[in-house]
Amino acid sequence: MVVNGVHNYLVTSILPNIFRNVYGFGTTLRGQLEVTLTPPTRSVNGTPCLSGVSEERRSLITEKSKMKMEQDPEVLVKGWLFREVQGGWLRQRRFWFVLTADSLDYYSGPERDARRLGTLVLTSLCSVLWPDKHTYKQTGYWNLTVYGRKHCFRLFTKHYNEAVHWACAVQKVIDSKAPVDTPTQLLIRDIEENKFNPEVVEHIYQHNPILRYTQSPLYAPLLPFPYGSLHHTHMASKGYTSIREEAVRLFNCLQQLEAAHEPIPLIQGILQTCLDLRPLRDELYCQLIKQTSVTSTHTQSQTQPNPMLRYWQLLTCMSCTFLPSSGILRYLRFHLKRVQSLSLDPEVESYASFIAQALEKTRGRECVPSWEEIQGLMGRQEILCTVHYPGPGCCQMPITSHTTANEVVRRMAERLGLQDSRNTFALFEQNGCWEKAIGGNTIIADVITRFENLSAKEPDSDCQWRLCFKLYCLLDTDNISTDSIEYLFLYEQCHEMVVRGQLPACEDDLLSLAALRLQCLLGDFSALSPYPPLEQLFPAEVVEARALLAPVDPPGCPSFPGGLLAGTLWGHKRRQEQDQRLRARLREEGAVVMSAILERWKALVGYSRRDTMAAYLTIARQWSGFGCTLYEVDFYISSTGSFSQKLWLGVAASCVSLYRQGEAEALESLPIGQICSYGVSDSNTFRITAGDRDLLFETTKLTEIMQLMNAYFSATRRQLGKDDCITNPKLHPSLLELPSHPVASGLQCQKIIV
Repeated sequence: MVVNGVHNYLVTSILPNIFRNVYGFGTTLRGQLEVTLTPPTRSVNGTPCLSGVSEERRSLITEKSKMKMEQDPEVLVKGWLFREVQGGWLRQRRFWFVLTADSLDYYSGPERDARRLGTLVLTSLCSVLWPDKHTYKQTGYWNLTVYGRKHCFRLFTKHYNEAVHWACAVQKVIDSKAPVDTPTQLLIRDIEENKFNPEVVEHIYQHNPILRYTQSPLYAPLLPFPYGSLHHTHMASKGYTSIREEAVRLFNCLQQLEAAHEPIPLIQGILQTCLDLRPLRDELYCQLIKQTSVTSTHTQSQTQPNPMLRYWQLLTCMSCTFLPSSGILRYLRFHLKRVQSLSLDPEVESYASFIAQALEKTRGRECVPSWEEIQGLMGRQEILCTVHYPGPGCCQMPITSHTTANEVVRRMAERLGLQDSRNTFALFEQNGCWEKAIGGNTIIADVITRFENLSAKEPDSDCQWRLCFKLYCLLDTDNISTDSIEYLFLYEQCHEMVVRGQLPACEDDLLSLAALRLQCLLGDFSALSPYPPLEQLFPAEVVEARALLAPVDPPGCPSFPGGLLAGTLWGHKRRQEQDQRLRARLREEGAVVMSAILERWKALVGYSRRDTMAAYLTIARQWSGFGCTLYEVDFYISSTGSFSQKLWLGVAASCVSLYRQGEAEALESLPIGQICSYGVSDSNTFRITAGDRDLLFETTKLTEIMQLMNAYFSATRRQLGKDDCITNPKLHPSLLELPSHPVASGLQCQKIIV
């Protein structure tokens, strides 16, 4: 009873007064304890101005603070802040914070004899998380977070300027600190200084286990990382924590590799972490160098498997994916030479030699290597890449982790005898309904990885991704030999445009083209011939337009019955009936069109494949824009101020033109020789200028248009003999990746200023 009485007295009398006088909290006891936060207002110098305090008391506090600042010149900033505390029923408490050149301390109050409650020592590895609006909207407080080695201070204030002032001051102290070097960094520096003295280097390795292979876990990173690094906040959705924690986890994953039955998924996961968190690349290189290091006294049993082999395989994958910073790269090259001189294992020597050569070629990768690529790298072998070309043809080509699209194009042109062509070629990534030209400097292994990822996301999809080698810049379509494979390319790509509805022609010509296509594929007509479906012969848009000409609703269709619910149900039923009738009309029109195509096919008896292709291209050449590449334009503004929507932009060797979709005549046309400049003016707007005329349009194909125009200008320069950079005119780059630029002396020399 006495204990309970004392407890009640404390709760009802003593504690409310303490919180009211010390922390500025008002308490009201009504069954449960209700806490109302009443943060103090602040003066400019950070001294709290408490309501209810007399003017005499306020001036006394201000005078004491000034005296303390004068007596302690090391104090940079001081003032009241709220700090988030763990445990108890108070989430935030108010403390007196003092920032010095070495630490951030907090006290129970501003008095000289106030008790210091905590200290965060500031080093170059500390970091500050600045105030953000999201937290302010949730809590009503501006917050800043200071990360230290052992502690993390989450501080709050009502005033934005005050929060920024503290954040700037703490960051300035952190920036003034000398960089912190880890033991591994100091040893790397010693090795660099003594690399020409083998005895000293070996002494360093023998007396510093941190440099050598170990089976024990790692408790701290080998390189310095900021405490509470901000980078993980951008990767929180992927499950990453702080950089320091991820560095330790990496080493745990490395040790799992030794006993992993299937190492490829683990290797992919490690590489993905380094792709997402760039600072970890140097750390992983240091960890792998550590786990593959040997001493001069180290001997490996010939009967037992080498536990370092998995580390060498991962180091091989790393060397073909990411380059380390310059300092770690020097250390890695020294490590490879040292291992080659000390190791008795020929397989380890082969890995070291392979990695040294790979480092000379590696650039930054966009994707983690695919399963097939990692499997090839583990055995130091090339991988086979399937490249298709127009028609049913394809070929297998060996590539490495460094092979670019330009290299594949050159090798494909040589293999198919196209190296002397005046036209240029490119690689395309495509599936059943989409294709895009691949940049010449793109690493093909990245494209294959992207295909693997897309197939994994859509395993049931019928549209398989593939690489295709095709004509890109059509500079000369008249002098292509009818016996060459290039003529087949021209024919097949022209048919692709016809089927996509990108070759304006009357319906009669489209029927003739479809019949010629059947004759080319199957020969003379036969009732037993299994001909392809209509959508592979004739534009689907034309069939749909024919079906829509007929009325969807038959005459005498009843109107909606009365009532809201009845009208809604009847409207839904009517839409279903309309869809069914439209599908029926499409089938009927498709059957009519196919019948007309078959009749024309019968009349082509005796036509050879070469004659059929020539007749097909003769009809296609009737369009003045034959040979151009069409891109959809969402919105176009002419020089006169008029605008149009849903057009085609045609880019060709002679001109750039705009067409209404389905129409053969151009709305606007600018000869290539008159173009002064072109480029991207904002996120989705492209501008082409020729004298006082402009083509200004919006499209989602900005990059593709820019690449093609750059390629045409470069090819034109090369043909005019103005390009001094190309020593062999027979080797045409497939796809140039130049920035937007002006074109000088348009008609005279067509020279591009980069």
